[in-house]
Amino acid sequence: MTVWKTSMRNFFAHKGRMALSAVAVLLSVAFVCGTLVFTDTMNTTFDKLFAATSADVTVIPKSARTDETPQNGKPESLPASVVARVAKADGVKDAEGAVSSMAVTVVDSHNKNMGSETGAPTIAGNWTNNDLRSMEITSGHAPRGPTEVMIDADTAEKHHLKIGDELRTIAVTGDIRARISGIAAFKVTNPGAAIVYLDTATAQQKLLGRPDVFTHVSVTAEPGVDDGTLKRNVATALDGSAAYKLQTQQEAADANKDSMGSFLDVMKYAMLGFAGIAFLVGIFLIVNTFSMLVAQRTREIGLMRAIGSSRKQVNRSVLLEAVLLGIVGSLLGVAAGVGLAVGLMKVMGAVGMELSTQDLTVAWTTPVIGLALGIVVTVLAAYLPARRAGKVSPMAALRDSGTPADAKSGWLRAGIGLVLTGSGAAALWATAQADKASDGSLFLGLGVVLTLIGFIVIGPLLAGVVVRALSVVVLRLFGPVGRLAERNALRNPRRTGATGAALMIGLALVACLSVVGSSMVASATDELDKSVGADFIMQSSNGQLIVPQAAEALTTAPGIEHVTNYKVLGAKLTNPDGSTTDQHVTAADPTYPQDLRRETVAGDLPAAYGKDAMSVGDGYATAHGIKVGDTITVAFKAGATAKLKVAAITSDDTSVDQGSMYMNTTTAQRYVPADKMPKNLIMFAKARDGKEKEAYAALKSSLAPYPQYKVQNQADFKQSLKDQIGQLLNIVYGLLALAIIVAVLGVVNTLALSVVERTREIGLMRAIGLSRRQLRRMIRLESVVIALFGALLGLGLGMGWGTSAQKLLALEGFGVLEIPWPTIITVFVASAFVGLFAALVPAFRAGRMNVLNAIATDG
Repeated sequence: MTVWKTSMRNFFAHKGRMALSAVAVLLSVAFVCGTLVFTDTMNTTFDKLFAATSADVTVIPKSARTDETPQNGKPESLPASVVARVAKADGVKDAEGAVSSMAVTVVDSHNKNMGSETGAPTIAGNWTNNDLRSMEITSGHAPRGPTEVMIDADTAEKHHLKIGDELRTIAVTGDIRARISGIAAFKVTNPGAAIVYLDTATAQQKLLGRPDVFTHVSVTAEPGVDDGTLKRNVATALDGSAAYKLQTQQEAADANKDSMGSFLDVMKYAMLGFAGIAFLVGIFLIVNTFSMLVAQRTREIGLMRAIGSSRKQVNRSVLLEAVLLGIVGSLLGVAAGVGLAVGLMKVMGAVGMELSTQDLTVAWTTPVIGLALGIVVTVLAAYLPARRAGKVSPMAALRDSGTPADAKSGWLRAGIGLVLTGSGAAALWATAQADKASDGSLFLGLGVVLTLIGFIVIGPLLAGVVVRALSVVVLRLFGPVGRLAERNALRNPRRTGATGAALMIGLALVACLSVVGSSMVASATDELDKSVGADFIMQSSNGQLIVPQAAEALTTAPGIEHVTNYKVLGAKLTNPDGSTTDQHVTAADPTYPQDLRRETVAGDLPAAYGKDAMSVGDGYATAHGIKVGDTITVAFKAGATAKLKVAAITSDDTSVDQGSMYMNTTTAQRYVPADKMPKNLIMFAKARDGKEKEAYAALKSSLAPYPQYKVQNQADFKQSLKDQIGQLLNIVYGLLALAIIVAVLGVVNTLALSVVERTREIGLMRAIGLSRRQLRRMIRLESVVIALFGALLGLGLGMGWGTSAQKLLALEGFGVLEIPWPTIITVFVASAFVGLFAALVPAFRAGRMNVLNAIATDG
């Protein structure tokens, strides 16, 4: 009980100093809990949506997949006669044919795309009774003919659409112009998909190209018939046909959920990874807090030991304070995490992904995980200071000798740090020497971990060297005040090292990702300059295939010398060594070698566009012992089997089309039926000499009716690559900001506790003439040099990581290393301002100290 009372008294006696550490725990726990709540809410939203939209039993073609759009732009279909056969099965109340396609774009009368900008699909289909499970018509009526269309309420509200407005639905079979006859609202949350409904005949003809087919059959059970029984009865009615796949409501929902699973998992684990970084940074803050609190209570600990307290009791007292800190910070963090999840939902809503707070899901495991992580991390961080407190001898403590550093342990720490750093450097060197990216990635991961831990361990040794060097450049300019700041930063190298390491981690990741991103952009730009001969590139911004009417508009644009089609087909290849592999092969026009200059290691690439010929990449050729003149059996998944002669082997030393296998479009057309032939994934164009500007304008004008596609010249394409990577890096930097905020709190906490620790010294300095202004400047300069120390280590470490990572990217064709010096310099300078900001409160409090009280203090 005495230990408990002591811990409670000390905790509340230092509540101001504990608050900053509690904030670090709070932020870290909030990020974890917010991520879990946000992703659980997304799962709940999609679970409800998929359950509501799935029939009791659904019949679909065996080859249909929910996780990809058919490459010919038309979904797999089944005969309309299947509906009648299913309707005769026992236990069937209703069976209706349905049409659904995601290979569409919907635009309004102003040619504005009605689709989501977040990647959510645009879906077109016919209105059926099964849709009443998830939707209700709130105004107007369902479409009754080819000139009418119904739209979902969310899309109507977002784009200010009303009944009578004209919409154009763009599909591979042509454009569908119709006016809005009705608006239907979701009964559950719609995460952002745009839905349009056509009448059944129009949907069949325009979306599937035939009047007598459906994409699936929705089956409703008679009362009392369970889904499993209904599925078996329907299978019997279809004579167990292997051409169809049957799914219960739960199975259909699970299949749809699986297609979303990878996206949600990537988001979840990426965010948890950044939360882990914040936890790691928070550990330094907590270690520093407890180390300094223990040092300030040295005499008190000595008295406790003198009156009979054991080492275990002293240790336990400090750990109990850590438990209290962990509980308070974690409880607040769990609550903040729920708030953070709601905030993320609002942000997603602003960019087009709707998530309702009515679906907010807080699983019981979320607060348990948050509390457990917060408390365990806090106790682990406080363990070393607590152990150090227990080792203080009573007499040494009573003499106020503090907790002097053990020289032997200091040298041991330095030795371990040097070994870890050297081992990490060796692993990074091995990364640069790797011949395969898979092997090199293991060395890279090991090198990152070892050098990070090594720099943390060796931090006190580095502090003595780096801070002195920085002081010559930064602090000596401020005369005696600068030298005092330097002395204070060097007074406890272990503390300075730990404080700087907290900032180092976040900035190391920033520097690493900046190097990787800049190198990728520079490599792609260099590759484009060397390889791309086409003047213009046409493609969709979200990976949609190019519909025939858009392709025709491009082909007939004036000022164009040639247009190259580029299609991707799925196939199973049987190689000369007898092995079989599933591959994607590229069918392109013979002009493609002019549009993309590929280096060949054997054979002649234009010859690969001859009759029944193809090319392969040198990596594939080496793996399967293929040489020019060999024959590969190509079984097209959407067509027949061909025997193609290898006419060229292309180099994989490129970032554009690496590993692609080429053949002539006419070769693919001989073996794949016209209605199964994929649409263009991308198209290239070459302008007539001197007509580049006119051709560019003509292509843009030709594609104006199809806003889902864009025409880019080489400059546009390079800028697009740069923007895409820049946006990704900005998101990562935003997530890393949490770790940097925690690191700043660490600097604030260290300075605040350092000021308390030096109360008497500050009083004496003020008594002999140091002004308040000089005192505040001294503390600010100390903060700046600590921040610059952490930034210098972090940026140096990050550039080392980024340089090693680029060597792996070089194996994938990204061979240019570019150090983004403007970013590095900006971050370094910004670190000085971070130090100034962190010192504001501690410097202000130090300046307000009463001189006489400070001199008389026992601290």
